[in-house]
Amino acid sequence: MSEEIWQDRPENVNAMAEMGEWLELSPPSLRRGDIVRGTIVRITPMEILVDIGMKAEGVITGRELERMPKEIREVLREGDVIQVQVVNPEDRSGNILLSLQRALMEEDWQRARQLMEAGEILELAVSGSNKGGLVVRVGRLRGFIPASQVLPQEPGEEQLPVEQRLKRRAGQKIWARIIEVDPEANRLILSEREAQKELHKRRKEEILARLEPGMRMKGRVISLADFGAFVDLGGVDGLIHISELSWRRVRHPRDVLSVGQEIEVEVIGVDRERKRVALSRKRAEADPWQEAISRLREGQLVEVAITRLTNFGAFAALKEFPAVEGLIHISELAEHRVNHPKEVVREGEELVVRLIRIDAENRRLALSLRRVASPEYAMLDWEMAQARFRAGEQTGSEEAS
Repeated sequence: MSEEIWQDRPENVNAMAEMGEWLELSPPSLRRGDIVRGTIVRITPMEILVDIGMKAEGVITGRELERMPKEIREVLREGDVIQVQVVNPEDRSGNILLSLQRALMEEDWQRARQLMEAGEILELAVSGSNKGGLVVRVGRLRGFIPASQVLPQEPGEEQLPVEQRLKRRAGQKIWARIIEVDPEANRLILSEREAQKELHKRRKEEILARLEPGMRMKGRVISLADFGAFVDLGGVDGLIHISELSWRRVRHPRDVLSVGQEIEVEVIGVDRERKRVALSRKRAEADPWQEAISRLREGQLVEVAITRLTNFGAFAALKEFPAVEGLIHISELAEHRVNHPKEVVREGEELVVRLIRIDAENRRLALSLRRVASPEYAMLDWEMAQARFRAGEQTGSEEAS
């Protein structure tokens, strides 16, 4: 990407030959518009005489000198080799009229064509605007960005009148890409829209190149679907599958996220060839399961809320750890035979159950409703009650002190 445009560098006027091979011309072949090399033989306030290898010397007239930028005019010296354009191979006085300005402009047109072919993105200053678009300077050339190729700077700006929207850009910097070069028609057309497409593509490639599983990143939710949420990571979109949205069960992504929300995510997969990124929101948060099993004990009583019913049992979330669910198997719902859990419990119901098994490896909890009052757990219930009593007594004494 070019962050600066070629500039007038008077000290490098002698190096203008690098833009192409010089024409070795004989007198009959000299034509209007030819670019030739010459040596300055005399400089006066009224004209510059240039030896271009012809019988007569070429002349850069006073009118041309008046239009020439001061910084270029001041560094020209006798003996300098410069590139000039033939304005007239022979005027009424037999002089060969030359233009240094036009040669420099031709150099800029060649450079503009090279930049267009290379797809370069240029950072330019907006020098003005009209009803049709923005005016920018590309070296010594006047470039134009049509209104259709200018992007809104902020949401809702496209609702403003075009002329008002364009005036707001005057004096600002803009990224643009050359899309048309026509020296004969003096047309140099650029596009901010095309530049942003290319910049977005490059940013996406740069981000994809450095993404690795395990990285934590900030992102913004851009859309929600039944199967998950899409998140913008600053140029690359990633998908959080619904199973990776939260440690608790999620029925639909809109239950836990909203479009525009800023969230932290963890990268769990990168497919650079297909340009796909898999993300997880829950892995960027503390795992409630680890805390839960460190504080739970098999056999203890726990408060739960029924979250869903299935043919084989009822799932329940622990009140103390809402993101942790356990299963009350249908055989653990009651002492009598139960054909369906809805005969005993309903979704949303809060009750006390017995934690009868912790499967840490598979992250599963087995719960029982029918064993809540079972005598086999009487001693454990007594111990747990004593522990709670002592903990409450200690808390009370600490608050009193």
